[in-house]
Amino acid sequence: MPFLDYVLQTPSYGWKDENGTLVKPTVKQIISEFFSRLNIFETRKNWLPFFSWLKILCLAPFFILFLIFFMHWWTILAAFVYSMIIMGTHGTIWHHRYCTHGAYTFRNKFWRFITQNLTISVIPEEIYAISHHVHHSKSDQPGDPYNAQAGFLYCFLADVNHQPIAKDLDKNDYHRITLLMQHTGIKANTYMQYQYWGSYANPWRTILSWVLNWLFWYTAFYLIGGNTLAVSLFGAAAFWAVGVRTFNYEGHAKGKNKQHEGVDYNQKDKSINQLWPGFVAGEWHNNHHLFPKSARSGFKPYQVDFAWYYIRFMSWLGAISHYKDAKKQFYLRYELPYLHLKKERKLAKNHY
Repeated sequence: MPFLDYVLQTPSYGWKDENGTLVKPTVKQIISEFFSRLNIFETRKNWLPFFSWLKILCLAPFFILFLIFFMHWWTILAAFVYSMIIMGTHGTIWHHRYCTHGAYTFRNKFWRFITQNLTISVIPEEIYAISHHVHHSKSDQPGDPYNAQAGFLYCFLADVNHQPIAKDLDKNDYHRITLLMQHTGIKANTYMQYQYWGSYANPWRTILSWVLNWLFWYTAFYLIGGNTLAVSLFGAAAFWAVGVRTFNYEGHAKGKNKQHEGVDYNQKDKSINQLWPGFVAGEWHNNHHLFPKSARSGFKPYQVDFAWYYIRFMSWLGAISHYKDAKKQFYLRYELPYLHLKKERKLAKNHY
């Protein structure tokens, strides 16, 4: 069985039925699975998904305080820019293009650390990166951890229900996990520690990193704009942390066929290019599925890609030593042939 078929912890309702058809669990089954996997009293191996949602619970009071006490025109603007553009773009830069796909290489650990901590820490790298490899391998097929065809809730709670790594990997398979994660700088558990904690990341190092990150950013925001700015931006992080969980459902057209000719060239799955995620976070998702290892996904002139601009800027600074850019391949394989075909159709239409 291929490694990516079993690297993730299978939900109690399974990925597919005996006929190989996608299992679409009921709302009750999804909610039950969600709370079961958050139960750290049942097993310590549930610590990472519990930790992932603990961060959201800790951010929630900031969002509430922002709504009650700190809503001004300038804090609304700051919160919008921070959540939609800065955090959205950072997610693309760090979790998506680097941690998962290795689309570029840092010159040293210092610049990697800076990029990792550019924003308030929210998503654990392990939960995102390993499952995203599976997503690309099985996009919109049974086993895809956020298969949009199984519904909104299936995707929204995927970080708990479908994305954690399996807890019973043998030593060789766990070594393969470490190979997928080693470039991220997240220090790996030993195999014995993995058997104890059920994760690649060590909880104590993870918690320490989280606390230091939040302390740094709250202090920095406070020094710039007092509690008003600090609470507003931490509240914005809460908004993003919840909103980002809707992306793959929307980015795969809610499980429907919504691709447009001349816009979405990858037809192997249901991914689509959307203006809003593209403009604010560089997530031209259909382009990304065409060339997942490319550091640029905004290929066309109108496809703004802030994540790519950051990568190019860091390359100019010398912080990034290498990156992959698939723009030329995109035009040669897809855009130019389509434009040529479109021209031929127009000529044929005019002829008749």
